[in-house]
Amino acid sequence: MVAESKRNIPLKSILEIRDYIDLCLKEDIHIVCVNRETKRVRHMPFSAMYGNDNNFWRIDSKWDYFIAGMDLRRLNDKASKKSLRGVGSLEEEARMIEELRAAALNPIPPADDPAYGELGYGNEYQRILSMSEEERVAEVQRSTQKLETLMTLKTKTRSMVTEALVETVRSVVMHNHASQVSFSEDSAEESKKKTQCLVDSTRELVAASVHLISADIFNNELMRLLVSKSNGTIIQHMTRVYLNGLAFLAFYNKQVSSTHAINKIRVAFDEKYSQFYRSLLPHVHPDHITLERVFIGGMRAVSEAHLCVWATGFLVHDIGKATAVEYHEGEAAYNREVVMDHVKTGFENIINRTNYPQEAAMIAGYHHEYYGNPGGYGVFRAHASEHKKGNPNTRQNNCISYDLAPVLECRALAYFPAKILEIIDVFDSITDPNRKYRKNLSTNEALAMMREDFVEKQQKIDAVLFDMFCDFATSAPSEWQQGIQKPITSSCVLRPAQ
Repeated sequence: MVAESKRNIPLKSILEIRDYIDLCLKEDIHIVCVNRETKRVRHMPFSAMYGNDNNFWRIDSKWDYFIAGMDLRRLNDKASKKSLRGVGSLEEEARMIEELRAAALNPIPPADDPAYGELGYGNEYQRILSMSEEERVAEVQRSTQKLETLMTLKTKTRSMVTEALVETVRSVVMHNHASQVSFSEDSAEESKKKTQCLVDSTRELVAASVHLISADIFNNELMRLLVSKSNGTIIQHMTRVYLNGLAFLAFYNKQVSSTHAINKIRVAFDEKYSQFYRSLLPHVHPDHITLERVFIGGMRAVSEAHLCVWATGFLVHDIGKATAVEYHEGEAAYNREVVMDHVKTGFENIINRTNYPQEAAMIAGYHHEYYGNPGGYGVFRAHASEHKKGNPNTRQNNCISYDLAPVLECRALAYFPAKILEIIDVFDSITDPNRKYRKNLSTNEALAMMREDFVEKQQKIDAVLFDMFCDFATSAPSEWQQGIQKPITSSCVLRPAQ
């Protein structure tokens, strides 16, 4: 860091790597403001800029903000005395600062940018498609190292975590799809061999991301803004679904483990939910329709091991999606056969041409089943039909299983992670700002439409899980509720004088 003390350093690089805001305020630090257009330089008190907008350095404008090297050295000295360093080593710190500095040079494009909403997998995908498998693996491994380094930091901001998660997830999705395309002409066994290293690296990245994701990312405006940097609408969708799916599971685990949510559901079950499940299990006596019958063994928290396996399924759930296929658009653009094919293709690619766990393939293949409703589709229908031919006495006496065996043996109607993914997938498709043939819905509009069309009129998504999702989707992040951190938007921002 000696070299850093001799020059100005981007303010974002420092504040994203270290929690120096309090020190900047207490030490009366002045920042260097440089106008990109005129190159004029102004010095402004950090306290004045921060007091007007506590995210001013993140907002894309014609101003760049820096901290003088000597001032940074002073902050470092103060921080070291208070044990605020919060990093594993100087090397890791320097590497992270350089990455954040590079990110600062690529501002988030506005919504009307021509690159925003690029169809399919976007322009960046072409670069990844041209890479060798070894290069793809190396890039995924670097992404994993970034997440693992972030995990070791004692002090990290939500924006640091969010940006790292979005960037790495978006990248690994494209690498996996590109790998499948590259080896599509090879035999199944050859494809498994050639993609093995990528599969291993992806699972390591997934495990790291599971440790970093919290429920608050769902309502994180920065996450949505960062996802929009990807110029491929399919990649945007898959990134949001992965992160929001795990965020919902984090919320679900917290509810099941630390509150009386299950008891509340059980108390309200007869009046609120029993009719919904009676229609799904008409052969079961109404008195036997209980929460424990719906969820085999009752609702329970999800272990970390299951989370990592299911997260892999969330990540690759749309790997069979062709680059030209969009989501739930108007009737003129909607081709049901093409859309249905992505589930079958994705399932077959994962189960036959990779060494991802069977659970991941099942999540991809079952995430549009909708409890057997005619409006749904997927590979489970054909599997169930074949299974029942050889086992005519098999009865599906339960709705949801946390384990795969009861689903494959046709003793349960659905697989828990696939039912989670159904809800997330539908919600994202109808709130997606890139919808071109129909207006995207707000959160409340989407929840109302889903309740009417997917729960009340037709039994497609799960009623209990959907109610939990409604609580999740309408809860504000705790930081915002307490006024600690505002969303990264502001209509009034203090700027240096021209």
